[in-house]
Amino acid sequence: MANHLKRKPMVAGNWKMNANRQEAEILARGVVDKTGWLGDVDVVLCPPYVWLADVARVIGSSRTGLGAQNLFWEDKGAFTGEISAAMLKSAGCKYVIVGHSERRQYFGETDSSVNMRLKKALEIGLSPIVCIGETLTERESGKTGEVIKKQFLGCFEGVADFGNIIIAYEPVWAIGTGRNATPQQAQEVHYLIRQLLSEQTIDFENVRILYGGSAKPENARELFACADIDGFLVGGASLKAADFAAIISAVATR
Repeated sequence: MANHLKRKPMVAGNWKMNANRQEAEILARGVVDKTGWLGDVDVVLCPPYVWLADVARVIGSSRTGLGAQNLFWEDKGAFTGEISAAMLKSAGCKYVIVGHSERRQYFGETDSSVNMRLKKALEIGLSPIVCIGETLTERESGKTGEVIKKQFLGCFEGVADFGNIIIAYEPVWAIGTGRNATPQQAQEVHYLIRQLLSEQTIDFENVRILYGGSAKPENARELFACADIDGFLVGGASLKAADFAAIISAVATR
């Protein structure tokens, strides 16, 4: 349906709950130094909240963008342990991950709560990277399409403008398990998401869809060759500057 050469690729690194302060600064500096010249790729680093300010200082005026790993939908108040969209923007964030599978699995995130979070992100001027994807049980029972459609409709209920939204397809069964989706499997779901987008917005061909299932230097080029894969949401491989840079390079030299 679409050709990703029309869309600027993106590679976002989700550091999850990793890195102390010094490690975060070293990692961020390594990414900036190794990829700062790649102007045709949007590079995003999503460190833990406590290191946002430190990573922001390292990023400085470089082309690397700063993102957070989650946010809450209220502006302020008695919500111990939460962080608001305005706080993230004040810290220098341009992006925020919403609905990651680990948030759903461990912390009770639902399509409804994801919907509220992404709407708040859009309201404050952050670009949400919205995650959807199926588990191994759902895939093996032939429910991938059903699950993706349900999550898509729930997460994007009431959303009319997709201009600042990035979608990340996360095959949950391929995250940290050593298993990988084949390019064909990944493309099939990305194509489905593109079809769902076509029913929601006339601008469906311009919305970027990232692959988030254990992307690494060894498989990045082959996955990115797929027509509807516009880049990657990277977990483990983003914790090594050289590996992360190799993935970005694979996208940049398309």
